[in-house]
Amino acid sequence: MKISFHGQSCIKVVTEDVTILVDPFISGNPQCDLVVSEEKPDYIIVTHGHDDHVGDTVTIAQNSGATVITNADLATFLGMEGVENIAAMHIGGKRKFDFGVVKLTQAFHGSATVRDGKIINLGLPTGFVLTIDGKSIYHAGDTGLFSDMKLIGQLNELDVAFLPIGDNFTMGPEDAAIAAEFLQAKVVVPMHYNTFPLIAQDPHAFVASLNTELRGKVLDIGVSMTI
Repeated sequence: MKISFHGQSCIKVVTEDVTILVDPFISGNPQCDLVVSEEKPDYIIVTHGHDDHVGDTVTIAQNSGATVITNADLATFLGMEGVENIAAMHIGGKRKFDFGVVKLTQAFHGSATVRDGKIINLGLPTGFVLTIDGKSIYHAGDTGLFSDMKLIGQLNELDVAFLPIGDNFTMGPEDAAIAAEFLQAKVVVPMHYNTFPLIAQDPHAFVASLNTELRGKVLDIGVSMTI
């Protein structure tokens, strides 16, 4: 399978049979190379309700018929926004799909949007472990460091872990390096950086900071890796 990075926390997983798009923040994202009208995923996974993660989910889902996988509260909200195919889940739960298994993990962050001047809570933020074609991918979502990442690594032989490094709103590089030690993934990929000045970071410096037993990899925008 091929995995590509498209700015902020947006990744795309493509196998022979399925395309999965994660946190499709495309419109208004100066780092993203994708075009909303051209995206036709089979599934969309949304980690939480902030606008820079929900992004263009509704439009893409309506155009493609994609099933949106997310926490139950955000799933209800997206249904009200016009998304027809929804798979509602919650933290700790796993679900088997035709492509493999998704398990939602905890993340320490917020999850809300604003409508008509009012803040709408959209459930708990999440990360997830995606098991597909015999490979396991961890996407941490937006989160700070937490010690139970050790359990995620112990319970899953992770091939790839996507970790935020932007600081201020999420883990910074120092805490993300600790998270990488906890997870022990075969490859660690930084995300959620450089979209805005407040989260400017050097991903190459982060990768260089990792323990020599860990393999870090910077994925440039639109570039894919094969696992």
